[in-house]
Amino acid sequence: MCGIAGFFTIPRSRSDDEMRQITTRMTDAMVHRGPDDAGVWTDADTGIALGHRRLSILDLSPLGHQPMQSADGRFMIVFNGEIYNFQDLRAELEPHGHTWRGHSDTEIMLAAFTQWGVLEATKKFNGMFAFALWDRQERVLHLGRDRLGEKPLYYGWVGDTLVFGSELKVLKPFPGFSGEVNRDAIAGLLNLNYIPDPHSIYKGIHKLTPAGLLTWDGSSQRPQPQLYWNVRSVIETSVSNPYTGSDHDAVNELERLLLDAVKIRMISDVPLGAFLSGGVDSSTIVALMQAQSSKPVRTFTIGFHEKDYNEAIFAKEVAQHLGTDHTEMYVTPKDALDVIPGIPHMFDEPFSDYSQIPTYLVSKIARQHVTVSLSGDAGDELFTGYERYFVGKSIWDRIRPMPKFVRNSLAGAMTLLQPSTINTLVSPAHKLLPKKYQHVSVGDKVHKLAEVLRTDDPVHMYHNLVAHWKQPHEVVIGGRQPATALTDHTGWPSVADFSHRMMHLDMETYLPSDILVKVDRAAMAVSLEGRIPLLDPRVMEFAWRLPLSMKQRGNVGKWVLRQVLYKHVPQRLIDRPKQGFSVPIGYWLRSELKDWAEALLDESRLKREGYFNPAPIRQKWKEHQQGHRNWQYYLWDVLMFQAWLEKQ
Repeated sequence: MCGIAGFFTIPRSRSDDEMRQITTRMTDAMVHRGPDDAGVWTDADTGIALGHRRLSILDLSPLGHQPMQSADGRFMIVFNGEIYNFQDLRAELEPHGHTWRGHSDTEIMLAAFTQWGVLEATKKFNGMFAFALWDRQERVLHLGRDRLGEKPLYYGWVGDTLVFGSELKVLKPFPGFSGEVNRDAIAGLLNLNYIPDPHSIYKGIHKLTPAGLLTWDGSSQRPQPQLYWNVRSVIETSVSNPYTGSDHDAVNELERLLLDAVKIRMISDVPLGAFLSGGVDSSTIVALMQAQSSKPVRTFTIGFHEKDYNEAIFAKEVAQHLGTDHTEMYVTPKDALDVIPGIPHMFDEPFSDYSQIPTYLVSKIARQHVTVSLSGDAGDELFTGYERYFVGKSIWDRIRPMPKFVRNSLAGAMTLLQPSTINTLVSPAHKLLPKKYQHVSVGDKVHKLAEVLRTDDPVHMYHNLVAHWKQPHEVVIGGRQPATALTDHTGWPSVADFSHRMMHLDMETYLPSDILVKVDRAAMAVSLEGRIPLLDPRVMEFAWRLPLSMKQRGNVGKWVLRQVLYKHVPQRLIDRPKQGFSVPIGYWLRSELKDWAEALLDESRLKREGYFNPAPIRQKWKEHQQGHRNWQYYLWDVLMFQAWLEKQ
């Protein structure tokens, strides 16, 4: 795990010394991504500069130093990430005469590029990666990113120069970087709580598309990324060629694939552990790690004293059963609140999934003991873990036969009363509900359902379910919501089941732009490498081949994944309602965070800064403070932009 930066400049007017100084300033901006080593390589004659910060994981010797040159001298590379199948690739390359100086995966990548070419070699990589590869023979620069976007890579043009880096902050030191705010990106943030790929908060700066390769020869024509792997094609191929084995065979095959996916992600020359929440996904990963380890696996969790947010007790039970070396820390409100001032620097651009706070805290605890940590992310997207996969399909199946005028009339009737009034009317019955539903705002749910009733098609309905500000252009001055996979019908796979459609949309939007961003930035802020076994390509493709009946049984998701876990952990330790990984932001905005938020949302300040129409924001702030509505998601979107803007 590292950080990369550099540029390819036209015309070639800078000296080597000047280029090295610029590149060093860029890499110095991300020391947290690579505190162990740094390197710069420049060639003033061709205008190329490559910079690297290293977090040493494999081959801790100087032989793993980057930028690294291929054995034949043709390629120079800077690389962030891990190639998990590097040992298999090494065995495949050796019969072709390749020899090795060290044992790093970077050296294997360079040999693969030499042997098979950039496109074919990249297709062979099973890993998480972002790389910049300079071809000295052809004088072209290649930028590449892993299949789902685990590792970040930003790029854009400053004048005639292509600049790139692992984080936005590394681009700022480049001479002439303007940092003009992209108002469309703000609209995307308010709608989705993240800025969707390939957009960024700065005009002219983009995130390289997951599974993207960008090649530029310095010509006046600016290229578009090309995909070497396509999630849509994988889904269509897998769904059209479903797994036909028995339940028993499916469970065994998934366990076999996961065991190897975990095994190759346990290769490390530094201490390694895992996040453990006690849920299905993280418990499965830890169980399979422990099954292949001769000593107790290091596991880490955080707990909250608020019972509704605390899963640490469940994680501890799982850890005790598996015999891991478990570390837990109970977090106070002050611990969590102290994270907030650092969020703008940590994430570089506004990002408002507030599980960013506990993710950072558990990463910080883990880093005190290990340098690498595995996690269970992506289980929800692959094995139908989100409640919306059940609710969305159920709602659409019920409302689809209704004529549009009936749905509109019903929606109108449901919104005659304010949510606060509905809550008051149903409050006597709240105590009779299951505990996990006692804190739900029934009024908000009724109004949310009314919005859904007005939709015309299932994908629009799904977008409505996951969206925050429904009309962000009415809030962001001069901003329009950017196009995403949610709005581009041409990119949707040909699958009949609506549940598959929702899972696909999450794989292309929510997973890479939210979940993976959160994990990468929070972990790298403390120089911790995160690894995600469920994103192994073999696991992903097999999961998509499984029929929904092997993922959903009744109202329970992840059926097949649960069966794998139950081989290692008793069912009684796992079966309980999903809590998620969150903090009580809604409550804090009425208490500990009230003054901080009020200052950022001050009406005169919003008018002066000129990005937001204050009226709808102030209205939601007032309703939230009065307890009439729970607008925590909407307000956090605005607050994260405001906090970011304040630091610029």
